[in-house]
Order: sequence, then C-alpha cells, then structure tokens
Amino acid sequence: MQTTKRRELKITPTIKKEIVKIIDDRIREAHVTKEDFSELKGIVKELGVRVGELGVKVGELAEAQKRTENRVAELAEAQKKTEVTVAELVEEMKVIARGLDRNREEVGGLSRSFSYAFENETYRMLPAVLKEKYGIEIKEKIIRADIGGKEINIFGRAEKEGKGIIIVGEAKLRLDERREKKKGEKDIFEELEEKVKSVLEEYRESEIIRVLVTHYATKGFLKKAKEKGIIVIQSFEW
Repeated sequence: MQTTKRRELKITPTIKKEIVKIIDDRIREAHVTKEDFSELKGIVKELGVRVGELGVKVGELAEAQKRTENRVAELAEAQKKTEVTVAELVEEMKVIARGLDRNREEVGGLSRSFSYAFENETYRMLPAVLKEKYGIEIKEKIIRADIGGKEINIFGRAEKEGKGIIIVGEAKLRLDERREKKKGEKDIFEELEEKVKSVLEEYRESEIIRVLVTHYATKGFLKKAKEKGIIVIQSFEW
C-alpha cells in the first residue's frame, strides 16, 4: 500500500509581506487606524463604567423613592391622628366654654347678690355717717327709687343747717379712676350726673347732695370726687 505524503504549506517571507500588504490596504480602505481602535476601546470601557454608575444611581433613586413613599404614608397616618386629636380638642374646648359660661353666670350672680347686700347695708349705716361727719340729717328713709326712667341706688330727703336737701347717690364695691371702661361704657361720675338730672326734672329748685358709697376708693378717685363736690363714704367709716 502506497502512503501519500501531506504537503505542508510554508509561508515564505514573500508571502508574509503580501499578506501584511493586503491587510494594510483593507484598513486604509476603511479609513481606520490603530489609534482609532485604541480610542474606541477606551470609549467602550468608559461607557461600561458610566453604565455601571448609572445602574448604581438608579438603584439609589429607587431606594430613595421607596423611603419617600414610606414617609408620605407615615405623614398621612400622622395627619389622620392629628385630625382626630384636633376634633377631640374642639369638643373639649366646647365643654370648657360651656363651663366658663356657667362660671360667669354664677360669678355674676354672686356679684349682684353681694352688691345688693352692700346696698342694703348702706341704707342702714349711711344716715349715721352723714349726720356725724357732714351734719346732714336724713328726714325720710333712704331708698332705691325709679325717677325719670333712671334707677337711683341711693335716694332720700334730708336737712342740713335747717335747709331741705335731696340725697342722690350710688353704691359701688370699688371706685378706681384707673379702671378701664368697656366700649360705650360711662364712668361713675357721668352715671351719677345723669341720675341727678332726672331727679332735678321731678324735684325742681331742690339742692342735690351727691354721694358715692363704696368698700374701697383709691386716692386718685377720692381726689377727683372732691374736685367735683361729691361725698365719698367708705364702709370702714361706719
């Protein structure tokens, strides 16, 4: 049997030179250089890095969004609790307001009761003080009267130095010139003068003695009253 020998292909320097020439020709035809390949390789690598970084950022954003959604849910729940709490507080404030209204009514009732009690005490004690300190003798019992549409707290016929006079006055728990007036409210001097005018319309030609009776009067008030010719009597004087 005859053996066939394989023929080996040998690349001679001439053939190698021709191959290199063909490759270079093909590269030049494509206008691509080795530097272009190197630059392209670098760009691809950079893109890979940027894509990786972008993936990390996307992950961070997704996590942040998740945390934000959780926080929004917590705030919504907190708001619901706050709304419930505010509603409860509103109800409590209504209860407190009703309680304050009742307290005001009770305090107002006590104040009126105390004022009436003080006026009654004034009717009993005033005649002696007027006679002892001012030489005024009451001829008719001091009363509360309605004259000319005005309620006169202290009204009485009296005599001084043999001359008939009329006592017109008010009883107040405290007299203080520094007390702030409410809008439209008149001070005690204005109130007293209005009542004096009403009395004079009915008892013409009469001499009026103005009297204010109180538990306590400030020095400033006493000075103003003296300037206006008004007698001020404090409860410690009887």
